[in-house]
Amino acid sequence: MTVDKPAQRADARRNRARVLAAAEEAFAAEGLSVPLDDIARRAGVGAGTVYRHFSSKEALFQAVVLERIEQFSQVARDLAASDSPGGVFFSFFEDVIKQASLNRALCEALGETTGFGFKAETGAEFRTAFDVLLRRAQEVGAVRADLDGDDLRALIVGCLAVERHAPGSRHLLRVVVDGLRVTSADALGSADAL
Repeated sequence: MTVDKPAQRADARRNRARVLAAAEEAFAAEGLSVPLDDIARRAGVGAGTVYRHFSSKEALFQAVVLERIEQFSQVARDLAASDSPGGVFFSFFEDVIKQASLNRALCEALGETTGFGFKAETGAEFRTAFDVLLRRAQEVGAVRADLDGDDLRALIVGCLAVERHAPGSRHLLRVVVDGLRVTSADALGSADAL
């Protein structure tokens, strides 16, 4: 009997992973409005299996979003020691917006508040990792010094709103990115020169 127990746990882990993958796909396409039964069908499991792992559709949604935010955090941590802090910062900023704008669930979650309304620990890890990239880019003079992490998160939320209302308007993201860059007027410390 004890031999079967690990196999059941492995099966449960596989089912959970299938549910998460199906939910990520469904939420990315349809947002939180997707019915739980559709997610179960996509995962090839019954609704009861979904509820054994997640107490509600909202809990499943949060798990999907948290997993993606954790991935963003890890990428930011991996990039923190880059020899090109400015390039890395801008690339990461644009990647977060591009990926989130293609994933309705992530876009909705990031757009909730400028504080990012998910599990505090995961949100804090993401903010910390992103703030490190911002500070390093500022230290080398690639990003305006008058911005902080809260400004950056507000810009992300704004860019996601633009993507939602004007899909494919990449030139608007370019306008925001250009606004983050240090200009010659910034370098001289003259706000009047703009």
